[in-house]
Amino acid sequence: MKKYPESELIINSDGSCFHLHLKPEYLADKVILVGDPGRVSLVASFLDKIEHETGDREFRTITGSYKNKRITIQSTGIGCDNIDIVLNELDALANINFETRTDHPQHRTLDIVRIGTCGGLQPDTPLGSVIASVKSIGFDGLLNYYADRNTVCDLRLEEAFATHMDWDKKKGAPYVASADKDLTDRIAGDEMIKGITCSCGGFYGPQGRQLRLGIQDPEQNHKIEAFRYTMPQDMPYGGMTLKICNFEMESSALAGLASMLGHKATTCCLVIANRYQQEMNTSYKGNMADLIKMVIDRI
Repeated sequence: MKKYPESELIINSDGSCFHLHLKPEYLADKVILVGDPGRVSLVASFLDKIEHETGDREFRTITGSYKNKRITIQSTGIGCDNIDIVLNELDALANINFETRTDHPQHRTLDIVRIGTCGGLQPDTPLGSVIASVKSIGFDGLLNYYADRNTVCDLRLEEAFATHMDWDKKKGAPYVASADKDLTDRIAGDEMIKGITCSCGGFYGPQGRQLRLGIQDPEQNHKIEAFRYTMPQDMPYGGMTLKICNFEMESSALAGLASMLGHKATTCCLVIANRYQQEMNTSYKGNMADLIKMVIDRI
């Protein structure tokens, strides 16, 4: 039986996991992820009861209940690198015995929904719309460090995208991760736009923004906006033609790591900027509250 050494599974002196400062007994089966630690309180305001609260740095956690559903609300901070921390530690809390440092005999599956903000990339992704990430293309390279990445990645879509983009190998290989279809359909309902999301390794250059620095491919965003992919019939959403709907910075790592670890995950993002139309809305808190209510009802 594999035993995880102290340097790999880092447990704090109070029995909590290293970064999240969360103990196993306070993790619910249903998890809502948000980037902003301040948004944890907004999501928690919908709960009927709060049983536990903790946090350190950008990682803040509240566990409570809503209509008899036990839910953990967890902030991640920004970026796929932080998702790597959060997903591995949530899985450890669910599936590793912290006393023996060995796996639990039965796998525990989490339902994980990330609520975020994004930049829309199409004329039909206006400010205030919500995009559910059916597929996520990771520009960050995170999944490429894991041995099982090919078992969960959509290799055909990866190849089609890299060819369409004439992808420069110096930027590393993009990977394509899939959200859980059943969870995505339940959360998205008929109100959300389903499409492909690009998860970028930065907010400026990787998303094609140019201030004082030029970017490697000035035509990147135009090529991304033009990309279309019809899902093969043997895949979920078979026959559906998908386009890249938005930029954000976390969904690819979430979908990929969750798949490898045996969890169900999806991402839904409120469009607060439309890059195609060059519009921005910084007063989006009312729309975000509506999205949170929708997710917390459906998770």
